[in-house]
Amino acid sequence: MKDNMSAKGGSASGGKKALLIIIISAAIILTGAYFFRQKIVVEVFTPTGPSGNIGVSSEEMAETEDIEIIVSDLQIPWEITFLPTGELLVTERPGNLLKIGQDRTVIKISGVEHVGEGGLQGLALHPDFVNNNLIYLYLTTKTKDGLINRVERYQLVGNSLENKTIIIDNIPGARFHDGGRIEFGPDDKLYITTGDAGQSDKAQDLDYLGGKILRLNADGSVPEDNPFGTEIYSYGHRNPQGLVWDRFDRLWITEHGRSGALSGLDELNLIEPGKNYGWPVVQGDEEEVEMISPRIHSGPDVTWAPAGAIFWNDSIFFAGLRGEALYEFSLASGELSSHFFQEFGRLRAVVLDNAGFMYLTTSNTDGRGTMRFNDDKIIKINPNIFR
Repeated sequence: MKDNMSAKGGSASGGKKALLIIIISAAIILTGAYFFRQKIVVEVFTPTGPSGNIGVSSEEMAETEDIEIIVSDLQIPWEITFLPTGELLVTERPGNLLKIGQDRTVIKISGVEHVGEGGLQGLALHPDFVNNNLIYLYLTTKTKDGLINRVERYQLVGNSLENKTIIIDNIPGARFHDGGRIEFGPDDKLYITTGDAGQSDKAQDLDYLGGKILRLNADGSVPEDNPFGTEIYSYGHRNPQGLVWDRFDRLWITEHGRSGALSGLDELNLIEPGKNYGWPVVQGDEEEVEMISPRIHSGPDVTWAPAGAIFWNDSIFFAGLRGEALYEFSLASGELSSHFFQEFGRLRAVVLDNAGFMYLTTSNTDGRGTMRFNDDKIIKINPNIFR
């Protein structure tokens, strides 16, 4: 009896020691992770290399003097648009709207909740801006029930915003997967990308505004020809962040694929009204009845983290965040090439001005990249170098 008790006592003591060792080891690992968290984030989000052909590098640009850094020292710039005066409007995710011309004016947007990937994001001008001065902003805000996203409309009067109107409210929000791109299409309707807000399965739910492309009239009402009689134009999206129309007025979007250790399978999708683009049921080349596969994807081993997009010279150009490149998808050949790999860091917005020049924004101050001198920046490019 005594021997049995001693054996049990020894076993219990050994178990306590093993548990103590596990606790101490876990504490050491967590402490190290805390102190080296920035390095870990950078390593996790290091670009895995471009897919497709390599295009133009910034060294070639410098030789031809077709590149110019026109704005620097920005805080996570998200979108750019151009006023008829030639001035720039720029959103910064912490909640600033910048008006940049001879001077830089900062307009604070109230109610912006800058958390994770959320904050002040998309920006668009009303199609009749020259007569009504209306601008639209996509932003994350906080309510008693948690984070949401919304689109607000303002009248830009000089250097101030007036006559605030909420165009659409209660778009699901979260620290991650907030979508955020807004654009007026050739039909003068407002298109909005929304992320699944971390609720993957709900991207398939037509009663949930997350993981969708939304389409609205300029006043926020639902167009009569929307496919479901609601705001929803297409569904089954994970985190789309780019909108662009080609010369046939077809809508294309960029979309973030899976993340974490299995990051990859980012997408470029050609959008048709009412169609299901599969997330989270299908990814990459997988197929399912009544679900649309991407026109191209990055594959399982390469991550683009695609953001803003434009159409130029029969190609879709889109910015890469983790990919740290400007990607070009030729509609004629179906080939993908990449430009400026790791030259400028993370790229988020790409836009064209009325004269045909291309503008890129870096996103190296968002905690996921390596900051360069005077980041973040807006870079002006003569796109003829891509011919």
